[in-house]
Amino acid sequence: MEFLPKEVLDGLRAAQRRETEKNARLRVLAAGSIWPVLRRFKGGFALDAEQVSHLRGHVDLYDGPNHLATCLIVASEIEGRELICTVKRETAVSDHAPLDFVQEGPRISGYLPKV
Repeated sequence: MEFLPKEVLDGLRAAQRRETEKNARLRVLAAGSIWPVLRRFKGGFALDAEQVSHLRGHVDLYDGPNHLATCLIVASEIEGRELICTVKRETAVSDHAPLDFVQEGPRISGYLPKV
């Protein structure tokens, strides 16, 4: 791609970024802003460096409308066109409160009415 004019290269990169963002379901929510996750790996994820240049602290990770986890970002650095965020802690979000006791016996999921 070295032989293409700068304007054409910029247009191709912008089109690739739009396509990646459109297909990305994972999103990061922090401080009222939402950014698409370009890729996810063990210990972190990558964001578009043109959209966000620095990110640290607690963030929420979503898969479409589903809240997956809360993450603690301890470091972020720009590599190429990506902001690489290193995560110290990732806690899955649950739809019910954790139990503070051990349940004995089988769990009953429902009762059948008398016939």
